[in-house]
Amino acid sequence: MTNARKLRKLINAKKLLVMPGIFDGYSARLTEQSGFPAGFISGGGLSETLLGYSDVGLMGFELNLAAVTRIAACTAIPLLADADTGYGNAVNVYHTVRAFERAGVAGVMIEDQTWPKRCGHMSGKEVIAAEEMAEKLRAACDARRDADFVIKSRTDALATHGIKEVIRRLNLYADAGADLLFADALLSANDIRVVARNVAKPLCVNMGFGIRRRSTTPLISPARLEELGVGVVIYPRLLTACAVQGMKHGVATLKQAMKSKRVIERPDLAVGFEELNALVGFVELQRLERRYAAKLRKSR
Repeated sequence: MTNARKLRKLINAKKLLVMPGIFDGYSARLTEQSGFPAGFISGGGLSETLLGYSDVGLMGFELNLAAVTRIAACTAIPLLADADTGYGNAVNVYHTVRAFERAGVAGVMIEDQTWPKRCGHMSGKEVIAAEEMAEKLRAACDARRDADFVIKSRTDALATHGIKEVIRRLNLYADAGADLLFADALLSANDIRVVARNVAKPLCVNMGFGIRRRSTTPLISPARLEELGVGVVIYPRLLTACAVQGMKHGVATLKQAMKSKRVIERPDLAVGFEELNALVGFVELQRLERRYAAKLRKSR
């Protein structure tokens, strides 16, 4: 079974699909080894870690595609990538989908913001006409070579037009061929319930983790999201935020060590060398080295 087929089945299953936000090889392998069946490549995570800048449209097509290609190559689970607005009009979207499918991901998300876009939980967003977005989605569906390749459509219309327009747009996008519908920055559990009950395809929402947002989507447990009718939940900033917190602890401990003549050991702050090697496939690389080194020795 292809990864695209696996992702499609997971999206349409009755059980809620939980997808951590992936941004590099570490997070991809950790997500797979932790037992998650799929992952979401976070565009915000890529922008912040590759460029060191917020997700405000600074990361272009080529950089995004290169990162996605590397990430897809190091894990066997299905990945859904973030292609922002598709980088232009419907023709650009067509070629964007072709490129991302070749990169090895199982699906791609296209959003209806104007370019340059910005993170869904930032102010100042604008959206294109719904009919223009529908045409982009038709192009996306035409572009895929594998009919199971998942097209996810995102709308940011809540802040600009309200919840009725969110529902109208998502159903228009479903009619255009989108397989998964994403309403970003919904403001309450009731908003989520209303949207989920009034759209024609599975609904995706995103969640923070550990920090209660005051102005956008509140934190809701996966079990509760399932009760509300949600099909997929992504945690796009969980792993990036945890990584920054871990690095902060490491840097603070290093600064402490600089002031002391004692060796400071803090195994609670970092994984061991053996655990790190296990995460990044060192055993597999050793096996390959032994296999081909043995052949080389025999040939001499």
